[in-house]
Amino acid sequence: MAQSTVGNADEDKEKHPWPHIEIDATAAGGAANETYKKLSRSAFAKCHALWNKTGRSTMAHETMERECKLQLLRPNQTRWSSLFLSVERIVRIHREQGEQATRNVCTALKIKMFNPAEMGFLVEYAAVMKPVAMALNILQGESSVHVGLLLPTLYQLRDKLKRLESSCKMCTPLVHALQRGIQKRFGDIMKDPELIAAAILLPRFRTSWTTEEYILNAGLDYIRNPLDTDLGDVTSTNSNQSDEDDFFASMESGKSQVGELERYLSCLSTAGMDLLHTFPHIKKLSLKVNTGLPASAACERLFSHAGLLFTAKRSQLHGRNPESQLLLKLNSHITE
Repeated sequence: MAQSTVGNADEDKEKHPWPHIEIDATAAGGAANETYKKLSRSAFAKCHALWNKTGRSTMAHETMERECKLQLLRPNQTRWSSLFLSVERIVRIHREQGEQATRNVCTALKIKMFNPAEMGFLVEYAAVMKPVAMALNILQGESSVHVGLLLPTLYQLRDKLKRLESSCKMCTPLVHALQRGIQKRFGDIMKDPELIAAAILLPRFRTSWTTEEYILNAGLDYIRNPLDTDLGDVTSTNSNQSDEDDFFASMESGKSQVGELERYLSCLSTAGMDLLHTFPHIKKLSLKVNTGLPASAACERLFSHAGLLFTAKRSQLHGRNPESQLLLKLNSHITE
């Protein structure tokens, strides 16, 4: 995702290029905020120096690979999660190769070594941002694009941040800032009956994604209304039957539809989306509320990768060569 060590020219500025770190730091007051701000500035300044050195110098690049057996990932301006991935790589190197390997690199590159408090801060930062990164990767995915993914993802993210709140020592202001951001941006959406119903109508989640009864009841009420409407439609379409058959037709159809929701919720099958084939009315409603709007994100991602590959120095290549390179780049996750 961010495997290259080559950065943009803007990233090579000595000025801190990620102002959102400071925004997070000032989101909460008191001594905890001051501690976060101090550690954030010092830790990210050393990270920034390390990223610059290894990106500009071939010798520094080789020193890093020799001492740490891994290369650093560098943040860029086009992928929001690149900062998290870069910090996570530093934490991984420190954990797997030990403090001495990191110290050797810092000494060779003439960079100040991370002190224990700064490294502890980076560990906590990576731990706090990991569920955020995972949640956004789910929501921007291309294979599973159901609307019903939104609320379970947000509720699980909120719960994970709440658990982290009690275990964090230095990144508590960051956790609070993320919690406030989620509430400000998605507070009203998280109570939308249609979105709640969309989550319930995904067999993977049903009613297991939250323990808040009033939330689930709002979604279940939203689901029952279309089922009642379908019942009326079925009755009206049977007008060509005899009076006796037409008069009593709603008994069986109504019974089957009312029980269909309960049977769907209580079903123990793990067939995934195939489970919906067993419940035709539930399936119809699930398709209605879970069909997402088309987006151009996949096309824009393709154009972005193509722009990085089709440079001036490659203008004389045959068209098949850049096309093959683009194909390999976009499918690199298969070979990793």
